[in-house]
Amino acid sequence: MKTKIIIASIFFFYLQIFSVAQVVLKGAEYRTKDSFKYGRFEASIKAPGKEGMLTSLFTYNDFSGSGTSEWNEIDIEIMGRYNNDVQFNTITPGQGNHVRHQYVNFNPALDYHTYAFEWTPEYVAWFIDGTEVYRQTEDHIKILTRAQKLMMNIWSPIYTNWAGVWNDVVLPAFGYYDWAAYYKYTPAIGNYGTGNNFTLDWKDEFNAFDETRWEKASHGFTGNRSSFVPENVVFVDGKLILCLTDKLTPGYVDKVKPTMLSVRADTETKIKIFFSEQVEKTSAETIRNYIIPSTTVNKATLLSDRRTTELQVSPLNLNSPPNAIVTGIKDLATPANISDYHLRAIEITKKFTFPLKINVGGDVYKDFIADTEFVTDTSNYGFMEGSKGGPFTDEINNTTDEQVYQTEINGLAKYILRIPNGKYRIKLLFAENYYNSTGKRVFDVYVQGNLAINALDIFKEVGAKTALEKVIDNVEVNDYLLDIHFAAQIERPLLNGIIIESLTSSDVNEETNIPDGFKLEQNFPNPFNPETIIKYIIPTVETRHGESLQHVMLNVYDLLGREIATLVNEYKQPGTYSVDFNVETRHASSLPSGVYFYTLRTDNCSQTKKMLLIK
Repeated sequence: MKTKIIIASIFFFYLQIFSVAQVVLKGAEYRTKDSFKYGRFEASIKAPGKEGMLTSLFTYNDFSGSGTSEWNEIDIEIMGRYNNDVQFNTITPGQGNHVRHQYVNFNPALDYHTYAFEWTPEYVAWFIDGTEVYRQTEDHIKILTRAQKLMMNIWSPIYTNWAGVWNDVVLPAFGYYDWAAYYKYTPAIGNYGTGNNFTLDWKDEFNAFDETRWEKASHGFTGNRSSFVPENVVFVDGKLILCLTDKLTPGYVDKVKPTMLSVRADTETKIKIFFSEQVEKTSAETIRNYIIPSTTVNKATLLSDRRTTELQVSPLNLNSPPNAIVTGIKDLATPANISDYHLRAIEITKKFTFPLKINVGGDVYKDFIADTEFVTDTSNYGFMEGSKGGPFTDEINNTTDEQVYQTEINGLAKYILRIPNGKYRIKLLFAENYYNSTGKRVFDVYVQGNLAINALDIFKEVGAKTALEKVIDNVEVNDYLLDIHFAAQIERPLLNGIIIESLTSSDVNEETNIPDGFKLEQNFPNPFNPETIIKYIIPTVETRHGESLQHVMLNVYDLLGREIATLVNEYKQPGTYSVDFNVETRHASSLPSGVYFYTLRTDNCSQTKKMLLIK
């Protein structure tokens, strides 16, 4: 017994060290002083939408005991890694979790939405914008009996499988709350909610800190990369703002410049650049802010998430892709922060051969490829959340690919694949290797935002340890991303395999939008020392400065994207021009031998080429 106590003490000691070492951020929590038993809880929320963190609305029994036997909690958690998902959960004594990932047809980070849940002795039901979307009535609801405080918080879990990979450059992050309300459970005499069984007790418009009702938390807990501080609970313009910051800059302050997190070529003519935060549209769509050596940027479009710009470019060599340079991008802060020069290697989306077969949760098997976990912006395919199950050794009926059904991902929220635009037939493979009766595991599957499988009970359909194949036909992909979403009704969803068949003969042809006559020529001589000539042609186009006059910039950069020289920065009429670049007269005599880039930019187009200086 003494040995066990010593081992336990050592484990606790290292757990505490690990926990403290991970607390590198400052978060926020706003909580009621009173506790409530049953009722309807509501708030209007706009989430930050950044990976590695979450914002929430939940109730919690603030127990003081050392164990988990008093645990009662009801959650709405908006995980920043997802742009179409809200997580619901009830946590019961013993810390039993009952999680559902609810698909939503909006991005929670783009606008305010009303989130609510009703807690009664018979059920817990969740609502979004006034519509009930999910309900739990199982036996665990009967042990949600303890009074709970209403809370809202913003924090960064250390668990990457759940929250995603954290990156400090996304700081600061802000969760916005427009109002919150509590309705008492008053069956038969109420005037609100399901069955008019609820009555408004109070509503806070968050015009100021109400010290009679609320308190600002000042604590942390194991598994939280951040600790809560009162300074990160802020009231501005009738909004409660919960802030996630570094240790040195708490509060509602944003002086951080936007950063290019990733750049990916979906095809040889389509590049997506993903930023650390939402950015301002005009700067994001200004072509001169993007430099892709050895190609021409024809068009820049800020996508609906307001963090991704899609570039239309002349064909890239995907076997030897260049780096991408971005500058001059503004964020939405007041005053705006403007990005520096950033250079990143272009990620290339893998080209799959169809039919594509994936052994979910398992390794390579016959013509099935091995499974992976999907990491945003670096992975080509894989699962999000969940854990591997198996390999199971029992025989699987109704299949000649038994090994596929003996491994699985259990509790997954999504399966994501980057594939060409087009139409597909999706085959999802399932086997129930745990339960031997109906009603033990029931879940929904959404494909591209459409409910494809409703209330799937694998055992009910085929029994235990038997292969089940579900086919979803004519699935359309138009953004190079296939999104398969799993939503629990009872217990944790699972998946054993995927087969994807292409119904499209070839990829859609991508059109270019380069103005006729625009041209940046290769410098001559090349290689050079000390002087070279660069020629370019400016065509006639419609611009806001007049029919013909265009603002022209010609700049030279090194391999790190640092500007070496500005050769042209003026308005020019259509025509053919040439300019000398002399390293001795352009204050660049200290330049070492090597590769340099030169970029020609107008309001409508951008093109980059490389040249070689040899001394």
